[in-house]
Amino acid sequence: MDLPPQASTMTPSTHPVNSTPPTPPPPPRGFPFAAILIFIVVAALLIGGFFVVRQILKATQKPQTVTLTYWGLWESESIIKPLIEEYQSAHPDVKINYIFQSPREYRERLQNALSQSKGPDIFRIHNTWVPMFKTDLSPIPSDVYSASAFESAFYPVAKSDLRLGPNYVAVPLEIDGLAMYVNDSLFSDAGLTPPTSWEELRRTAIDLSVCDSENGTCSSGDKILVSGVALGTADNVDHWPDILATLMLQNNVNLNSPAGRPAEEALQFYTIFNRSDHLWDSTLPNSTQAFAGGKLAIYFAPSWRVFDIQSLNRQLKFSVHPLPQLPLDPARGEKPITWATYWAEAVNAKSPYQKQSWDFLKFLTSSSSLQKLYQTASLTRAFGEPYPRGDMADQLKTAPYVGAYVSQAPSARSWYLASDTYDGPTGINSLLSKYFADSINSVNQGRSATEAVQTLNTGVNQVLSRYGLAPSLPAANP
Repeated sequence: MDLPPQASTMTPSTHPVNSTPPTPPPPPRGFPFAAILIFIVVAALLIGGFFVVRQILKATQKPQTVTLTYWGLWESESIIKPLIEEYQSAHPDVKINYIFQSPREYRERLQNALSQSKGPDIFRIHNTWVPMFKTDLSPIPSDVYSASAFESAFYPVAKSDLRLGPNYVAVPLEIDGLAMYVNDSLFSDAGLTPPTSWEELRRTAIDLSVCDSENGTCSSGDKILVSGVALGTADNVDHWPDILATLMLQNNVNLNSPAGRPAEEALQFYTIFNRSDHLWDSTLPNSTQAFAGGKLAIYFAPSWRVFDIQSLNRQLKFSVHPLPQLPLDPARGEKPITWATYWAEAVNAKSPYQKQSWDFLKFLTSSSSLQKLYQTASLTRAFGEPYPRGDMADQLKTAPYVGAYVSQAPSARSWYLASDTYDGPTGINSLLSKYFADSINSVNQGRSATEAVQTLNTGVNQVLSRYGLAPSLPAANP
């Protein structure tokens, strides 16, 4: 007999008999600090190694030589060469190619080269040329001369002349201007001393003049044998523009707009030596030749004319003195006014080596370099360039020939009426000189000073407007 099935006493399995055991859960995920740290260390080593190798290669490579082209004027290569060699010795990666330029057509030649991007890195300009070169001039970096350092180093006139907007754009290697040369023998024989005022100068000039008249005094039509002073004309008085400009400035004339009685008085005084006193006329040789020949007692010129006179007549005994002055009223704050005309070094605004160029000019205008420049020049001529730095004035104030220029430098002014700058027929100096010469000739021919000054004012206005200089502003160099 079949028994009925019995219930199993075993607990049924929770997994099917043939199923795969479940995968254990993954361990908790953490941030891979170790891997990142290894990456950072490796990257740092690679980067550090790159810079170390780079520095080693850089140290073993010869630095690229920079060649600066320097257009010089007046100073021969033999004078500037010792300083160039000294600078190059301290800066082996800089080579300076100094090219001595002829003054003839120099301004046009320089400006043409600059306009074609073929100009030199460093070049010399006259202090009155800044308006003509304003787009070509690199500002002086503050680490070369800050504004305050520039103003404390150089004479005040440079502050007015060598500035464009907020920047100074050139550094002077010299100061020069106008001084009074006297023939020591003529003065000694007459028992006279150099005049200090213009009225005294006029009396002295009359006393020293000799003509072919019966009593030796000079009147219209007489031949002048010895002239007391070279003043009055515009054709044979060397540096007449500087002389006339000085007279006008001393008489409070605004040269940007010469007008009224002060300008007329200055023009009349300048011409009186020709038209009334008959101490000088156009039949005489130019004033430099007359003075060198011993036929002129008083002559006005910059310092470099000493070399011309000594070359023409080694036997001439002469001395150089400060300019005469008009009467001064200290109560009104009036001070002596003298004249400045000088040259300065500038850097091409398009030069790729402006930094190196200015660094060299900083070296060149240091006190020690200027002393060396002066000493080197003095080996071949009477003296070097008078120092442009006020802190060096005491070294030359009593020096023969140049002492007068240095003593006058703190009171010097300038303007665009400058002689012998070779700025060419279209230059600002030449254009203005033509109008001032016309005013002198007009008065000498009998026309009124009032009419001459009115015409002069119109001409000055035209020239200054051409160069973007507003005639209504105060004088260019107050």
